[in-house]
Amino acid sequence: MTKAYWIAHVSIDDPQAYEAYRQANAEAFSKFGGRFLVRGAPQEVVEGQMRPRSVVIEFPSLQAARDCYHSAEYQRAKALRDPVSQADLVIIEGWPGDS
Repeated sequence: MTKAYWIAHVSIDDPQAYEAYRQANAEAFSKFGGRFLVRGAPQEVVEGQMRPRSVVIEFPSLQAARDCYHSAEYQRAKALRDPVSQADLVIIEGWPGDS
């Protein structure tokens, strides 16, 4: 089965309030097999423009990645994130050889 990924670029307006989102999202990611590959590490933008924070989360399948996003658990966490940050997020299927 081919893995899938969430790729997010985030600007955080209130780091303290954002911490509540980070704690709340663990339930959904655990339930759907999400695993952080990149989580807000320092980044060097070499072309174009980017938000200050990048996140990559690996899931065991495209369906798991989609189900996680639409789950009640993640939507509760997202409700904490939305007022204190802006995000661009894509769900993308991995290369067939990465399974």
